[in-house]
Amino acid sequence: MRSRLIAAFACTTALVTAGAASAADLAARPYYTKAPAYVASLYNWGGLYVGGHLGGAWTTEQWANTANTSAFGDLAPGQGFRQSGSGIFGGGQIGYNWQASNYVFGLEGTFSGMDNRGTINNTVFGVGLDDQFSWKTNFMATIVGRAGFAVQNNLFYIRGGYAGVNNRLSVVDNVPNPSTGSGAQSRWHNGWTIGAGWEYGITQNWIVGVEYNYAAFQTQSYQLVGTGAGSYTFDARPRDIQWAVARVSYKFGAPVVARY
Repeated sequence: MRSRLIAAFACTTALVTAGAASAADLAARPYYTKAPAYVASLYNWGGLYVGGHLGGAWTTEQWANTANTSAFGDLAPGQGFRQSGSGIFGGGQIGYNWQASNYVFGLEGTFSGMDNRGTINNTVFGVGLDDQFSWKTNFMATIVGRAGFAVQNNLFYIRGGYAGVNNRLSVVDNVPNPSTGSGAQSRWHNGWTIGAGWEYGITQNWIVGVEYNYAAFQTQSYQLVGTGAGSYTFDARPRDIQWAVARVSYKFGAPVVARY
C-alpha cells in the first residue's frame, strides 16, 4: 500500500513539472493596441460675417382712393388698382452666428436697393391718359433671426423677422376734368419677412449661398396733392415683395472645431 502511494505521488509530481515546462515554452500572448478614435473636422459657422447679395425681386403694389376733393382727381373713394413689377435686387448683409454641435443660430441685418416699378392708366372715364399712376419700391431693410442645421460645410437654414421698405406713389392727370394736375409722396412701410436658404463654406472664411424670401407690409395713407385746392388721398402699400438672391460672405476668426 505504501509503495503504491509513493508511486502515485511521483507520477503527479512529474505531470505538474512537465506542464509548467510546457507553459514556459509557449510564446507570449500578443497585445493589440486600440485604434485611436476617429476625428471628424466640424466646419465652424460661428462668428461675425459681412457680405453682399444680388438677384431679382417681385413687388405687388395696390392702392385705393379714400378721398377725392381735388379738381383733377378722377377716382372716387373705393376705386383703385393693383399691379405687379419686377427688377434687380442687391445689397449687403452683416450678421453673427452661434453654433452648438450641428445647430446654428444667428442674427442678421440687410440693406438692399431695388428697381421694382410700374405705371398704369386710369380708364374709368375713357381710354385716354386720365390719371396716369406710377409707383416704385426703392430700398428695403431687414433684421431677422436665423436657425439652421449644419452638415459639414453645408448649412440649411430658415430666417424670419422685421422688414421695412420705402415706397413711392405718384399721379399725373393729363386730361382736363375739369383741370390737370399731379402729385406724389413717398412713405416707409413696416412689415415682416420669412425665408430659407443654403450656404456652403468654401474655406473657413469664405461662404457662398442662395436664398429666397417673402415679405408683406402695412398700409399707409398717401396724399397726392395737386396744383389746385382739395385732396386726393389713397391707402397704398407694396402688398408683398418676393426676392431670390445669390450671396457671398466673409466670416472673421473661424478655427476648425474637432468632433470626436
